[in-house]
Amino acid sequence: MSASEGMGRRWHRDAKAVMARHGIRQVGYVPDAGLSGLISLCEEDPDTDATVMTTEEEGIALLAGAWLGGDRGCLLMQSSGVGNIPNMLAMRESGGFPLVMIITMRGEYEEFNPWQEPMGRMTEPLLTAAGVQVARAVDETDVEGLLDAAFAQAFAAEDGAAAVLISQSLIGAKTW
Repeated sequence: MSASEGMGRRWHRDAKAVMARHGIRQVGYVPDAGLSGLISLCEEDPDTDATVMTTEEEGIALLAGAWLGGDRGCLLMQSSGVGNIPNMLAMRESGGFPLVMIITMRGEYEEFNPWQEPMGRMTEPLLTAAGVQVARAVDETDVEGLLDAAFAQAFAAEDGAAAVLISQSLIGAKTW
């Protein structure tokens, strides 16, 4: 299945419903085909401020500001962008604000681009080394429960960090 065929997938709707239940009002994202359905739902929601970014580091700063201003947020990105954020993850830990990320994976199932494979392998170990609790969704039915737990963990502690990795087999292989 191509990424564009997955835009209306159930997991997008489930993820947006969990975000609404947890009061997520700020969403930062770098455009990504695997996240496009969820991004569209966030952009269409009048209660959500969806902010497109040029790089993933901006998302962590955006969510720090949102937290300081009394809002909850979430960062949406592709696994290749995780390599851009280690310094900002250190700032998050030092600053003591919650962070939840939804990350679509590349470099896995039927990957056509060999440049995606190294970061696909490094995503989970990098996040774990930075103190981020990581869970992986391999089926659409996994997403709601994993995201619910990620938001609960991050916001209960008020300084927790969690990421839900959306397996490439779930979003579908890209075909171009």
